[in-house]
Amino acid sequence: MTTENFSSFSFANASLAEVLRKVLSCFPLPIGEEKIEALIRFGEKVVHTNRFFNLTSLATPVEMAIKNFLDSLMVLNFVTFPPHSRLVDVGTGAGFPGLVLKIVRPDLRFTLIESQQKKARFLQETVRELKLMEIEVVAQRVEEAGQNPSYREQFDFAVSRAVASLPVLVEYLLPLVRVGGVAIAYKGPRVEEELRSARGIHLLGGGDPEVLFYRLPHVNESRSLVLIKKLKETPPLYPRRPGKPAKKPL
Repeated sequence: MTTENFSSFSFANASLAEVLRKVLSCFPLPIGEEKIEALIRFGEKVVHTNRFFNLTSLATPVEMAIKNFLDSLMVLNFVTFPPHSRLVDVGTGAGFPGLVLKIVRPDLRFTLIESQQKKARFLQETVRELKLMEIEVVAQRVEEAGQNPSYREQFDFAVSRAVASLPVLVEYLLPLVRVGGVAIAYKGPRVEEELRSARGIHLLGGGDPEVLFYRLPHVNESRSLVLIKKLKETPPLYPRRPGKPAKKPL
């Protein structure tokens, strides 16, 4: 996707539905009309709910469509998710990236972890309204989920976006991923410093990180994805009790 795709489109007074349709029409992978309609319904629900409590700070149609929806989908350009893979989205917030990916790839089995009760209820309502199947919303701290046998090392992929710095995030993600699975962190352009500080990756069972860079069109912002393959089981100590990873990263 390039900025040229949008050269003849006026963003100034466009609605969220119009911007989303334009953005999704330029996405390299085809997205059917039924899925586009579901994404629009989801986006409009986010905008409406955001008036009452904070779901996202990206509230304009352009920000919502490109920086939330499109950014969530960009992983599909880089990572192959086999049909029926089991994914967990850690700290999903309003459902980015997990709910967006589920709408576009309904075959994937998703667990959305969100500790804030209001956001978890919003997600549960949205899942019901969109009639999505094989998706679970867990209103729990990720440190607790990582020690829960129902979730610990049960997922093929763990994803997270705008949640924590990488040294903290790896302790959230890797305990949830099975050996042979992959943890995926959505990051900004200056990820190298976080990588240098993430000394706990190998301790937690992860291999050497792979970093993939991309740009968001129109807003012309750089982003990155950090992929970490799980090579061995995470020691039972991790994740540590709630709050400890953030206060004292490995």
